[in-house]
Amino acid sequence: MRRSCHLASRRGAGAHTGDVTVSVDSSAVLAHLDPDQIAADLATLVGLAPVDGTVGEVAASHWCADRLAELGAEVDHWEIDLPTLRQESEFPGIEVERTEAWGAVGILPGDNGGVPGLALAGHIDVVPPGDPALWADDPFTLRERDGTWYGRGVCDMLGGTAAVLGAAHAIRASGVRLARPLAVHTVIGEEDGGLGTFATLRRGHTADACVIAEPTAGHVVTDNAGSLTFRLVIRGRAAHGSMRTSGISALDGLDIARAVLGELEAERNADVGERFSHLVVPFPISIGTVHAGDWASTVPDLCVVEGRFGVRPGEPVAAAQTAFRAALAEAGRGDLWLRDHPIEVSFPGGTFAPGRLPDDHPLLGVVQDAAEDAGAPRPQAMGAPYGSDLRLYAAAGVPTVQYGPGDIAHAHAVNEYVEIEDVLRCARAYVLTALRLCS
Repeated sequence: MRRSCHLASRRGAGAHTGDVTVSVDSSAVLAHLDPDQIAADLATLVGLAPVDGTVGEVAASHWCADRLAELGAEVDHWEIDLPTLRQESEFPGIEVERTEAWGAVGILPGDNGGVPGLALAGHIDVVPPGDPALWADDPFTLRERDGTWYGRGVCDMLGGTAAVLGAAHAIRASGVRLARPLAVHTVIGEEDGGLGTFATLRRGHTADACVIAEPTAGHVVTDNAGSLTFRLVIRGRAAHGSMRTSGISALDGLDIARAVLGELEAERNADVGERFSHLVVPFPISIGTVHAGDWASTVPDLCVVEGRFGVRPGEPVAAAQTAFRAALAEAGRGDLWLRDHPIEVSFPGGTFAPGRLPDDHPLLGVVQDAAEDAGAPRPQAMGAPYGSDLRLYAAAGVPTVQYGPGDIAHAHAVNEYVEIEDVLRCARAYVLTALRLCS
């Protein structure tokens, strides 16, 4: 479904009150951006340690609801019905256990009411920090050094969320009257499947356009590849290590599987399209964990492998799964042992379908103009090799792009960081985008 955007001129915006068009001075709104408040919001979010599936994630959602209320938004804060949501056919899956989950959406009202002209979206969950001893400082204490913020999640993507809140603060503090509502979606569970955005959309929160504040390294991401978590169960025949030729090592089956998956990866990345041509392997297949054997002098009869499988843009998830299964089945037919003991394939965990902005949709130009007017080089449109909540908004008929501070290369890393000016520049771009789409 294609939705129309209500566009204003690049350099200015007009707020409509009834039948009267009121000129909005963008510079006056931008003057209300408060870097200290953005820093304080980011410090709070980092300090809550909102790791997926923990009490910190729950606390961050409650804090966001309170913060949105302080900004004068109409707040919808609800406990997500996890058992019911799990039964939905399009449920995106989760990879951590949760007994409690919350959604928080704030709506800055518009004089004309109706569907929000724009949703600014940010996820508030973060991945675990790993070994804290490897960090220069406590990963859950925001640190500032040389124009840079450090801490778990500052890049992916608490910095972007703080910029969104900063933009909403500037709009409310300026007293500007929007013609159409502006929505702020703060969501949980993005890192392990997209539960929060799925629940938000199912609750009826939508918009004519959406900008997700994911780190994009100065680009606008219009296309996301998808990704699936796969599990392979490879069986062998146990034997004493001194008589290994009388057994069948499950690791031999892993060697065959790796070779086949390498061929499949090359085949699926032969023609990647313009938006993904900057990437060496846009749709990778990688093995993340291998578990085999239970005794040093025993030939292992079981190997369990988990990894990530990239889904091509426009490719249905079911078709990607079929191609994956077929490649391993074909490999098994060429091996005497695997022919009778085929590799078992399953796809547990999150399901990240691909997503994209419709061709020639005006949202891209609006965000590019806003970024440039906010002081950034004009961002190029690019595709990203990872899955994100973009695909959930796109599937719900909401045209969506990603534009946010930081570089995905620094996400999930030790001493994760984001440049302060990048956060502030994106906050300015969000203000301008909101004024142009909600006026």
